[in-house]
Amino acid sequence: MNAAVSPHIFEVDQSNFETEVLEASLTTPVLVDFWATWCGPCKSLGPLLEKLAVEYNGAFRLGKVDVDQNQELAGVFGIRSIPTVILVKDGQILDGFAGALPEGQLRQFLTRHLEPLADEFEQEPEEIAPESPEQAINRLQQEIAADPNRPELKLDLAIALAHAGQAAAAETELDALPANLATDARAVRLRSQLNLARSLEGTPPMEVLQQRLHANPQDWEAHDLLGVRLLLGNDPAAGLEHWLLVLEKARDWNDGQAKKRLLAAFNTLDDAELVGRYRRRMASLLF
Repeated sequence: MNAAVSPHIFEVDQSNFETEVLEASLTTPVLVDFWATWCGPCKSLGPLLEKLAVEYNGAFRLGKVDVDQNQELAGVFGIRSIPTVILVKDGQILDGFAGALPEGQLRQFLTRHLEPLADEFEQEPEEIAPESPEQAINRLQQEIAADPNRPELKLDLAIALAHAGQAAAAETELDALPANLATDARAVRLRSQLNLARSLEGTPPMEVLQQRLHANPQDWEAHDLLGVRLLLGNDPAAGLEHWLLVLEKARDWNDGQAKKRLLAAFNTLDDAELVGRYRRRMASLLF
């Protein structure tokens, strides 16, 4: 799909970025998709973004940046992996994400910032419930069966399997990825998550670890394991705090385990601000 099909979709390069993205975002938000022709995940994300641009009917415009043709522009925004998508509003970057999100998560991302503008006689689309990991697994398995020559779908499947708690199956899919996808940022992040999860096998549950710390605040093993559980759960910052404490109080414990955990965690997290903040704190303790 392109501008000939929809006026809400256009190609971006250095010559029109200032006017069509920065200046235009003062009146209409602009979603900028950094992609490349060789990028497998881009091939699944691009059509979804184009579909939503048409559906939202002018609530935002979709600008597409081919990073191979616009390396300087990609460098300005520090694009480290593709696809990467940023939302520009009022001349500023408002939000963004990296990787090929499924349609349900894309809709959630857009809903946080804008609403579709329906045609006069067009009924607004019904809200779609977020896709569960099990639903994603079923959908991806069907897509792979229908089109086995799209290896990016296998990475999506590995991620869905991990989210469903099927770590062994997720690792099997990761091991089968071609070399170009094995080094994809999402694949590296997932493998790090699986390695951390494996370290919890046969270890006490969170409640027991908390009791151990209450009885002995210098139980460094309890701090370490609780850090992993929190990182992989819903409170990664709290997990990082446990390792920083061990690094500060018992740096050499278990052959420098706290530093190793922090470095592994940084590869696991998809939150640049959080990672940057804790990298600085770790550096302040080490140097």
